[in-house]
Amino acid sequence: MSFETSFYCYGHKNVLCKHLSTLEFTTDDFLTLKGDCILGIRSTMSLISLPEKLKKIIRTDTTKIIVKIEVDNLIEEVVGYGSSKLELSDKHAIIIRKSSYTCSRTLIIGANKAAIDISRNIVHKMKNPNSKMKVTIQVFPEDNKRSIHA
Repeated sequence: MSFETSFYCYGHKNVLCKHLSTLEFTTDDFLTLKGDCILGIRSTMSLISLPEKLKKIIRTDTTKIIVKIEVDNLIEEVVGYGSSKLELSDKHAIIIRKSSYTCSRTLIIGANKAAIDISRNIVHKMKNPNSKMKVTIQVFPEDNKRSIHA
């Protein structure tokens, strides 16, 4: 059984998506070239606004999480895991991490993709401020194939 929620983000001319270990969506309405992990701005959701039921499942070490990114007819999926160490409390950012680092801005750890791994076709579309991206977070509780992290 899975649970999910969706939100929307918009493009910006400074979208680079070159970061090697993180991918971010932000509620901010601007983006500098230093934000090389950001794929979308003006997000309609932040971690603090995630449904409580979803947060509870995400805060389990064995939860598998799939983030589906859709722009026009292009789709990308990022797979990672939850953790009992996740705060899920930031008001501006949702960050996916390949590493196991956690902070108030982290949604997923142990992800299979970061910004640099996102399709360049999607990145190109998100350089257009008029582009709208749908992001769906699917959580799968108790994925027994995953060992509990340290």
